[in-house]
Amino acid sequence: MSRHASQRFGLLMIDFQRDFCAPGGYADRCGGLEWVTPILPAAQRLLAAARAAGVFVAHTREGYAPDLSDLDPVRRARSRAAGGEYGSPGAMGRLLIRGEYGHEIIDELAPAPGEPVIDKNTYGAFVRSDLESILRHAGVGPLAIAGVTADVCVHTTLREATDRGFACHYVRDAISTFDPDIRRACERMVVQEGGIWGNLTTVKKLKKIWGVSPQTMYYG
Repeated sequence: MSRHASQRFGLLMIDFQRDFCAPGGYADRCGGLEWVTPILPAAQRLLAAARAAGVFVAHTREGYAPDLSDLDPVRRARSRAAGGEYGSPGAMGRLLIRGEYGHEIIDELAPAPGEPVIDKNTYGAFVRSDLESILRHAGVGPLAIAGVTADVCVHTTLREATDRGFACHYVRDAISTFDPDIRRACERMVVQEGGIWGNLTTVKKLKKIWGVSPQTMYYG
């Protein structure tokens, strides 16, 4: 796209599901919720600001078929070793199974009408979905990314987006993972080699950008 072409800002909210963010879900079983609870207010502010500014918003959910037909044995064994085997019974239904209560996005960050929700049985949101075509059709160029977990679904999706030519903005105060050292390492990786995976930003910085230019920015 020409450096003079106007591109819409997008926001991708990755896997803010009850199984990752609420008591009794997969994450709670594997290591508690102390790592994710503190970022939820920032994620709420980010989502509200994006909607107010006319930013294009999309959401993702990780989940698997009730018969586990799309869950490979390696991934299932990994989840078992972590203490929260996918498909096993939980307080909000079977863990990470599509259609269960725990699979849904938390109420505080629930998609608004018209905001696409990408269901995936992968860590990356692009590889087996129509997410790229959705973003292209909406005219998205720069893409803000928030979600969980930093080292798995967020970074995988960030790298997929970068390889597809999106200018990524990694919203550091609305992204987290179980280990604080890994969270910091994920942030450091973004800015290596002149920002190889994009730009580190915060909710406050994005609100300022979006307030100046509500729906579009020029990127080139």
